[in-house]
Amino acid sequence: MIKAGIIGATGYAGGELVRILSNHKEAEVVWYGSRSYIDKRYYEVYQNMFQIVEDVCKDDNLTELAQQADVIFTATPQGFLAGLLTEDLLEKTKIVDLSADYRIKDVSIYEKWYGIEHKSPQFIQEAVYGLCEINRSQITDNTRLVANPGCYTTCSILTAYPLVKEGLIDVNTLIVDAKSGTSGAGRGAKVPNLFCEVNENMKAYGVGSHRHTPEIEEQLGYAGNCKVTINFTPHLVPMNRGILVTEYAALRKKADGTIPSWEELKAVYDKYYGEEKFVRVLEKGSCPETKWVEGSNYVDIGFVVDERTGRVIMMGALDNLVKGAAGQAVQNMNLLFGLKESEGLELVPCFP
Repeated sequence: MIKAGIIGATGYAGGELVRILSNHKEAEVVWYGSRSYIDKRYYEVYQNMFQIVEDVCKDDNLTELAQQADVIFTATPQGFLAGLLTEDLLEKTKIVDLSADYRIKDVSIYEKWYGIEHKSPQFIQEAVYGLCEINRSQITDNTRLVANPGCYTTCSILTAYPLVKEGLIDVNTLIVDAKSGTSGAGRGAKVPNLFCEVNENMKAYGVGSHRHTPEIEEQLGYAGNCKVTINFTPHLVPMNRGILVTEYAALRKKADGTIPSWEELKAVYDKYYGEEKFVRVLEKGSCPETKWVEGSNYVDIGFVVDERTGRVIMMGALDNLVKGAAGQAVQNMNLLFGLKESEGLELVPCFP
């Protein structure tokens, strides 16, 4: 049985980790770390866990936790793990970090976009970017540190990846328009996220400056073996969970001067995702909806070829707390320990 510790267990992503791992056949949570609720029973923080989790919340002592856990999930703010990670910790346990501390390989870009100094850049190159469908071969029992991708980035990258990889779109024309439910902002109290601020409202934020931008650019740049610069605009919508991205890009013309058909692009998506458990490429004429993936680890992808403009409109939807955070983290854990990749994650989406 894999012993798992969670730092940040009382945040939304941490709570989702607890929910998923409570039904995992090969893992058990041995540490519920929380700065705000030390010594409180976990179910007193999340009443949905009453008579399910009786454990008491502990602190965020990574050194002590590393002695007890085979894997540590850090569902913490940027800078937390980077300020504490040492070689000694990595020699004792594996770590799946849900923050952005080790996602971006260029430390100067990380520091520019996040506005903080990186305290342990020596581990950045070692960290594997844990987008399983793309980097599965790099996530093995020898991997010590996984950088779990962000929610917007997971959806944005997977939606465009096959077409970028095959050179079918002009990446310099790529625009990503994204919408997220309010849980993506975390559980901390913030005035912009109050009910009266969010309900019956929709707003863009981080326009031209959102922190997930360089992460998307870097990973799609690896896919296309080129420099990628995108426009990425996130929006907050009045729902609890879910991300929907709509991406626009110019299609590259074929030798005969025409653009690829829907069927040709579908064949490319099937080439990369046809055998993937958690990526569902929809049928022609079907556009993803957040309700179709809520509570699950699925990503739904659809697209439309706009012959009039010569562009492709790509759409992706996922649950930001599952595939966009905790579910993907468990998927990474399964790969780290050689388990069935879908163990604990075969969650049927909730509807309505």
